[in-house]
Amino acid sequence: MPAGLKVDFLWYPIGTGDFVHAFFSTICYNLEEKKWGSRFPCLMNDLYQGELSYKDVDRAKEELSVIKKELEKFSPDKVIWDIEDLSKQPPWGKNISPEIKNLSDYFITCDGENIFDEMMKHSGKQKRKIRTLS
Repeated sequence: MPAGLKVDFLWYPIGTGDFVHAFFSTICYNLEEKKWGSRFPCLMNDLYQGELSYKDVDRAKEELSVIKKELEKFSPDKVIWDIEDLSKQPPWGKNISPEIKNLSDYFITCDGENIFDEMMKHSGKQKRKIRTLS
C-alpha cells in the first residue's frame, strides 16, 4: 500500500512507507547532523508525524527548497534508507537510473515524479492541512 500526501480531500501517492521514511532519514542524517527536526521542524516533525497546518505551509515550502538545494551536493550513495538501522539498504541496492546524479534527484514517486516537485506542487492547493498517510 503506498504512502502519500492528503491535501484537503485529494490523495497524492508517493511510494511505500519505507520509501517515505528513507526520504526523511536521508534529510536528517545528511542535513541535520542526525538530530531529527533540528533544522527543518515543519517537514521533519509536523509533516512526518502526520499533519502540517495550512498556517505552516509557506515555512515548510521554504524548508523544502533549502533541502533540495543542499541535497544537490550529495552523491546518490549517501542515501539513508533507515536512520534507525544504517545497515539497511534500498531494495534496488545501487542499481539506479543514470539520470540520478545527486540526492535531490534520488527520490522519485510511484508516479515517476521527483518528490520535491510533487510536494511543492500539491502544497499550494491546501485550505486546511496536509497529512502524510501510510
